[in-house]
Amino acid sequence: MKLSRREAVKTGAGAALAPAILRGQRSTSRPNILFLMDDQHRGDCIGADGNRAIRTPNLDRLAKEGARFRCAYSTTPTCTPARSALLTGLSPWNHGMLHMVAMATRYPFTKPQALRDAGYYTMGIGKMHYNPQRNLHGFHHVVLDESGRVQSPDFRSDYRAWFWSQAPHLDPDATGIGFNDYPAKPYALPENLHPTYWTGQTAVNFLKGYNRPEPFFLKVSFARPHSPYDPPARFFKRYADADIPEAAVGKWAAKYAPRSGPKDDIWHGDLGPRQVRSSRQGYYGSIEFIDEQIGKILEVLEQRGWLEETLILFTSDHGDMIGDHHLWRKSYAYQGSARIPMLIRWPEGLVAAKRGQVLSQPVELRDILPTFLDAAGTAPKAKLDGASLLTLIRNSNAEWREYIDLEHGVCYSRENNWNGFTDGRMKYIYHAFHGEEQLFDLENDPKELNNLAGDPKAEPELRKWRQRLIEHLSIRGDQWVKNGRLQTRKEPIPRSPNFPTMESVARSQ
Repeated sequence: MKLSRREAVKTGAGAALAPAILRGQRSTSRPNILFLMDDQHRGDCIGADGNRAIRTPNLDRLAKEGARFRCAYSTTPTCTPARSALLTGLSPWNHGMLHMVAMATRYPFTKPQALRDAGYYTMGIGKMHYNPQRNLHGFHHVVLDESGRVQSPDFRSDYRAWFWSQAPHLDPDATGIGFNDYPAKPYALPENLHPTYWTGQTAVNFLKGYNRPEPFFLKVSFARPHSPYDPPARFFKRYADADIPEAAVGKWAAKYAPRSGPKDDIWHGDLGPRQVRSSRQGYYGSIEFIDEQIGKILEVLEQRGWLEETLILFTSDHGDMIGDHHLWRKSYAYQGSARIPMLIRWPEGLVAAKRGQVLSQPVELRDILPTFLDAAGTAPKAKLDGASLLTLIRNSNAEWREYIDLEHGVCYSRENNWNGFTDGRMKYIYHAFHGEEQLFDLENDPKELNNLAGDPKAEPELRKWRQRLIEHLSIRGDQWVKNGRLQTRKEPIPRSPNFPTMESVARSQ
């Protein structure tokens, strides 16, 4: 009789099995799960997506040896609502966050807890953005980099504690760029003190030393390329002469040309091509630095013989406009903000499918939890809005959603408040403050330069997408749809009635 790893360790066979575990041998059919993500990484900033300026050989490898979803989106493209979708597998209305507010302290069903219940050892490294900051949500252990945020009493991130243990005489913010600034410059300190390096090395150390009998679920969450755009000098210099794409600016975006404020953390403003290029130079360098760390993580998997025993998924919580349409940062429906990279590489024994697939179905962050549960061979204990990406990898013609909903409540300004839909070919946006509409043909106008909402030829298409949004929002009540018409909304609606409270979570369990 063949013993599982857990059973072997509990019996006398454990002593004999331990060296085999250290060599990377496993006796369970369930794969390890490695979840790689970064923060504010737009979908067109990997080589595999066709960007010839950026160098991402390790992400490109995942795409070549797995699958790339070219129409992947972050439905609510700012940090905490996006991470709520990742945590719960739910849509914005159902997880309850309609714009960027603090995440709930408890949810009825979460990814790390579900995988823990399925017999995985669950580990998180890097940025989580949970509330409170030491909230585990089912992880056995979390090692945090929270980008200098101190939102809980006496909180100090593990990265910052490590930093001061290594360099007690230095300032971790010595480069002098804020966390929502647009300037870019090389990191002012030794490269091995950078948070990107720390996150990658912490993951490497975890994998090198892992010897538990159960498979692992490891989340590695890099805080960059979110500003500050501060890669080490060698990466910053690498893009000094690169053919970095210029900002895309539609005629409809002229209203965003004036600066929204005097500080570096503006959300709109025409800063000129020189500043856009400089910001993108730092942004591209930050991404390549992350890619290098991912390469080191993959190397350890290969050294331990685990590459073909590990499901690997890479994505980001949202994108970054970096000057497109005179917009900066995130929270917008446009491609730079809402479209994200989504790559998945599966073990040979998990899925019999062609590698190097490029899939065009609209996918979203809510699909990641169902994907991991599918790989783990366990069913969700709650109704999820997402679906397993492995379904499409097994059969690219499998039944799937036709389009995905997008939305973001008030952010930066009451005028930045919208809902939308896209199928990856067309995109409809309804701006709720003033009722304006936009319609973009993404196949022929991927940079969203031409708003078709005013074109009589596009009126049938506009009506079709508007009606889809009306049907989608009608369950929310008269604030959203009244007498069959979309309503303007002048006041913020940060949460839906489904946002979990302690009492509602207790009732659901």
